Amino acid sequence: MITASVVICAYTLDRWDDLCAAVASAVGQVPAPSEVIVVIDGNEELLARAEAAFPQAVVLRNAGADGLSGGRETGAARATAPVVAFLDDDAIAEPGWLRELLAAYADPHVLGAGGHVEPLWRAPQPVWFPAEFNWVVGCTWAGMEDGGDRIRNPIGANMSMRADVIRRTGAFKLGRISVGGRVSGSAEETEYCIRASRLHPGGYWVHRPAARVRHVVVPERGTWAYFVRRCRIEGAAKALLTDLAGTQAGLASERRYVRSVLPRAVAGELRAALRERRPGALRRAGAIVAGVGITTWAYATTSLAQRARRAG
Repeated sequence: MITASVVICAYTLDRWDDLCAAVASAVGQVPAPSEVIVVIDGNEELLARAEAAFPQAVVLRNAGADGLSGGRETGAARATAPVVAFLDDDAIAEPGWLRELLAAYADPHVLGAGGHVEPLWRAPQPVWFPAEFNWVVGCTWAGMEDGGDRIRNPIGANMSMRADVIRRTGAFKLGRISVGGRVSGSAEETEYCIRASRLHPGGYWVHRPAARVRHVVVPERGTWAYFVRRCRIEGAAKALLTDLAGTQAGLASERRYVRSVLPRAVAGELRAALRERRPGALRRAGAIVAGVGITTWAYATTSLAQRARRAG
C-alpha cells in the first residue's frame, strides 16, 4: 500500500497549542504516516520546544528560503515516502484524512490530491461573512466542491502530491505578497500545480472532500479590514500568476466562480433578505459584491503595473 510523509511547517510560538493539535492529528492517522516532519522557520525557541515536545516526529530547521515555501521544500527533501502530504500548523486533520488522500493515488495519472478545509472559528463567525469567500481565511468556499473531482490545485492547508512530482517541478515561485506594508499568502500553490501539470502531460489533481481538516480562524481574521486586505492580495497574486502561467490556466477556476457561484450566492442572499428576513443576508450580499470589486481592482492595477514595468 502506498504511504505518505506528512509535513507541517511552523514559525511562531503564538500557535503552539494549534501546532500540538496538528501534530497529534497527523500522528494518529490510520493508516499511520511513514513519518511526520515538523519544519521550524526562523524561530530557535520554537525549534527547541518542538524538539522536546515531539519525539514521535522529525523536527527540522528550515534549510531553504525564509517562509512557508522554504519550509515545505525542506520537509519534502527529507521525506522518504512516495507521497508528501502538507498540513498547516493551525489545521487539525480529521480521522481518515490521510486514508482518503492516499486512495486517490490508485490512479497513476493523479499528480496530487487535496481535501475539504473547514473553518474553525475561534470567535463567532461574523454575520456579514459569506461562505463563498472562505478562501479569505484559507478554507473551502461554498461552490468550490460543485466543480467535480478534478481540480486545478488543492488548498495549501490540506494538500498532497507525489514525491517524484515535487522533485521534477522544483521550487515554489510566487512566495509572499505585500499589500499596505503587510505580508500574506499568495497564489503559489496554484502556480506550482499548473507548472507540475504542464511537466506531466496527462496528469491531473483531484479533490477528495472526505479528506477533511479543520483550519483555525483567529478573531483578527474575521474583521472587515482583514477581508479587504486578503481580497487585495488575492487580486494582486492572480495578476502575477497570469504573468507566469497565462490567463487561460491562471484564471480557469475563477471564471466559473465569478460567472456562476457568486451570482447565485448574491441572488440567494437577496431572496433570503426579502422573503425570510434572514439576519445578515443583505450584508453578506454586499460583502460579495464588494469582495469581487476589490479583488478585480487589485488584479487590474497590478496587471497594468506589470505591463508598464515590462514596457519600461
